[in-house]
Amino acid sequence: MAHQLDYSNFNSIRLMMASPEDVLEWSYGEVKKPETINYRTFKAERDGLFCERIFGPMRDYECNCGRYKYPRHKGVECERCGVEVTEKEVRRERMGHIELVVPVAHVWYIHKPPSRIGMLLDLKRSDVERIAYYAAYIVTAVSDPNIRLGG
Repeated sequence: MAHQLDYSNFNSIRLMMASPEDVLEWSYGEVKKPETINYRTFKAERDGLFCERIFGPMRDYECNCGRYKYPRHKGVECERCGVEVTEKEVRRERMGHIELVVPVAHVWYIHKPPSRIGMLLDLKRSDVERIAYYAAYIVTAVSDPNIRLGG
């Protein structure tokens, strides 16, 4: 007899930040454009924030271009538009990712007391915020011996 897990009975919950590797593993594709819906066609923009190729179809069992429209095509990826023919509910589960040019600090590490970055660098939270928002910087190495560090 198989052991059934009871997900309604628990004593605690633990939340952790996802690593960049985890995010890429969970992602269904890269969001490359800020656009959402094309105002002429009223369809999701390809590689945009509502992209059907990344997040799944807007309509049950129908690809973006309309080549596949019925449940009998479930699981097929359209050759034209690249959308997987499946239920629209997958849009609630799927995630995309955005590749950034420079690394950024997550707001929870900056603002949530105690500031984890501030503790690591022995800085006040206000100083960490100024560095994160490019209002200040930290010099880690100096190549010119005439430049004085500190103060």
